[in-house]
Amino acid sequence: MAKIKPSKGAPYARILGVGGYRPTRVVPNEVILEKIDSSDEWIRSRSGIETRHWAGPDETVAAMSIEASGKAIADAGISAEQIGAVVVSTVSHFSQTPAVATEIADKLGTNKAAAFDITAGCAGFGYGLTLAKGMVVEGSAEYVLVIGVERLSDLTDLEDRATAFLFGDGAGAVVVGPSQEPAMGPTVWGSEGDKLDAIRQTIPWDRYRVGDVSELPLDSHGNVKFPAITQEGQAVFRWAVFEMAKVAQQALDAAGISADDLDVFIPHQANVRIIDSMVKTLKLPEHVTVARDIRTTGNTSAASIPLAMERLLATGEAKSGDTALVIGFGSGLVYAATVVTLP
Repeated sequence: MAKIKPSKGAPYARILGVGGYRPTRVVPNEVILEKIDSSDEWIRSRSGIETRHWAGPDETVAAMSIEASGKAIADAGISAEQIGAVVVSTVSHFSQTPAVATEIADKLGTNKAAAFDITAGCAGFGYGLTLAKGMVVEGSAEYVLVIGVERLSDLTDLEDRATAFLFGDGAGAVVVGPSQEPAMGPTVWGSEGDKLDAIRQTIPWDRYRVGDVSELPLDSHGNVKFPAITQEGQAVFRWAVFEMAKVAQQALDAAGISADDLDVFIPHQANVRIIDSMVKTLKLPEHVTVARDIRTTGNTSAASIPLAMERLLATGEAKSGDTALVIGFGSGLVYAATVVTLP
């Protein structure tokens, strides 16, 4: 029997650079209130959101990704030609095929990098990080570009009081590459498919093929509604608060560190009350910097963690070499948590 030559990559992997892109249009709560019966005070108290960014016609999923990726590649100190794989996490790229990652890889100027999309909702960035780490250590790519990008304004029902205020647009990217010392801990990840209806798309795309719109939901003007993201708010809140704190603790344990060893906590930016509850449950010390980018960026799903990471580093609230716990959770229901060294 022939022996297969073992693969050989780097001993470890690390995040080498980070970049972000937020659309130019800033949308305050007052705009959201034009179509729902609520108040600015209610939105802020329930979610922490004050403003969010919505993409314009030219700020496509690909365009935002390219902007964020260019910054991440420059921050990592490498060239696009050195990127061996591009992993894009998104739920808001509406062309089923080809993967938007292929367009991004080409326009960035990579040397025919492997490129593919994943759909893991708000945990997608963590899933991408894990795949990238494996590629670098296994040796199939020296540098991997991981992108979280969303245009959730395209999937928002502005007449849905429960979700109209939640979502924003943007892209965040990191470059994962070789390291001589551990800089990315084991990933604690999983799914709970028995809860798949907790966060979902309102209408499957194939419903539009039937031709009979009588059973499709209509907006206040009598027009057929475009599919949107909806959720069972209380069920998701309870799951995130009670179950995801356990997952976060498991990630700390897997990395062999305690909450006292942390410098930064970067959870998915879903709701400021969820974030505050997790901080309390994990008993994070006061010295730990906590990302609350949701206040001005909203919930950007797969983009929320890299966007929050980029902002913390840009403002000096976090610094290179800090130890950070990151955790994403959302539609599926899926989750992924790990401890990383910041670039």
